[in-house]
Amino acid sequence: MTDVKICLIATELMGWGAAGGFGFATRSLARELLERGIETTVVLPQPRAETGSPAAVGGIPVRTYPRLAPARAIELFRGCDADIYHSQEPSFGTWLAQRAMPDRVHLVTSRDPRLLEDWWVELRLPTLSRLQVLQTVLHYENPLTRTAVRRAANVYVPARCLASRVQRKYGLSSLPGFLPTPVRMPRRVAKARQPTVCIVGRLDRRKRPERALALAARFPEVRFIVAGAAQDPSFGQSLQERYRRVGNVEFRGFVDQFAGDRLSDIFSESWVLLNTSAREGLPNTFIEACAHGCAILSAVDPDGFASGFGHHAADGDFAGGLRSLIVNDRWRDAGARGAAYVAATNAAPAATARHLAEYAAWRERARAPRLRGQDA
Repeated sequence: MTDVKICLIATELMGWGAAGGFGFATRSLARELLERGIETTVVLPQPRAETGSPAAVGGIPVRTYPRLAPARAIELFRGCDADIYHSQEPSFGTWLAQRAMPDRVHLVTSRDPRLLEDWWVELRLPTLSRLQVLQTVLHYENPLTRTAVRRAANVYVPARCLASRVQRKYGLSSLPGFLPTPVRMPRRVAKARQPTVCIVGRLDRRKRPERALALAARFPEVRFIVAGAAQDPSFGQSLQERYRRVGNVEFRGFVDQFAGDRLSDIFSESWVLLNTSAREGLPNTFIEACAHGCAILSAVDPDGFASGFGHHAADGDFAGGLRSLIVNDRWRDAGARGAAYVAATNAAPAATARHLAEYAAWRERARAPRLRGQDA
């Protein structure tokens, strides 16, 4: 179905400005679609602190609109002239795309459906400031966005555990479907001889990286690799100043998984991925780590990734969890189970094929009324 045109509606894109899970998922899907000959464009608001607008990011065509003038996105969506408009998280852009192209297919993947209690966590542990959190709330949580989700041809989730939450949040008549995020399986995996734990992702307050780094001080025989950076430079600097003297901690900074194999190499040598976040949807790092045979140690357990492929530290006892994974190499079997699950569910060929099947089915449904009208 290389004749189909896709517009991915995003709020961020890995490789341009600050980006997290939404940005990774958007770029990963766009890359896979483009490599299969599918004409794909990403439309998103201009990232904060970024000027200008690149024609492409990592070979992916990009169109951006001013964050404070979102109505300009309407012309961008019309210019894409896509068959499918697929939001990678419900936002005001979802509604704008529907207004711009009401006769096209509009799909939505809800990657991190935040309820009131989740926004309270964000306010208590803001990335930059509470004002920034409130501005984010307005972009995602508004009547137009909710209306757009309910009007979409179909709604999906990347983790099955999110389906009932999304249905409740948006008042949907049925449970959303499951559409896995595509990731590429590693070419090789070579585990380190020394017990090795990786901490991967944004070092923001909600992620509670100080808990992970405090754990390193309790396990001097374990090597801890930190791959990530804080969006708040002062918070990131304070973390490094506090823990850089801990001899078994290596700060690698932000590592772009789309710019080479450095992040894959970190996962490859690690035994365990440690996540100390206060809340999550399904972190893409869980999927990537499992693809490399890492066990998951986490206080959150979306789709059973921690309890099934590692240790679910529901009580916050990360030390006990790490000990249980290292003793008798329990991490190895857990990592193997995770790798098998990801290979069957999220590996790029299978996950991309599921996206393409959905696109083809919904495009045919949209064409059918038009064809019946022509026959009449």
